[in-house]
Amino acid sequence: MSRFYGREIFLLLFALSLGPLVGLGESLADPSKYPQYVQQQIPGGVQPAFINLEQLVEQITTGKKPLIVDVRSAEEYEEAHIKAAISIPLGEIPMRLAEIPKNRPVALY
Repeated sequence: MSRFYGREIFLLLFALSLGPLVGLGESLADPSKYPQYVQQQIPGGVQPAFINLEQLVEQITTGKKPLIVDVRSAEEYEEAHIKAAISIPLGEIPMRLAEIPKNRPVALY
C-alpha cells in the first residue's frame, strides 16, 4: 500500500468520524441559547487564519499536531466532541490563555 493511498484512507475515516458530529451540531444549533456569543467581535489586533476541514487534516497528517479547542459550552462538549479536542468554553478563553500554546497551531471550533 502506498503512502498516498494510506493518507486517503485516513482522510476518509477522519471525515466519516466527523460526519455525525457535524450533523448533530447543525440540528441542535440554536443561537438563542447563547445570545452573548452570537454577535461577538474578534478583538483588535487579532488576525485569525480560517481553515477548512481538509486543511486541518493536512496539518494533522504532516505532523504539525494542532491543538484542537472546542469553544462550546461544557454541556455541549459532554454531548459530543472531536476525540482529541480540549474544552475551553468561549467565555473562558481570556482567563485561560496560558493553556493555549504559542509554539503550535491551534484550531478553535
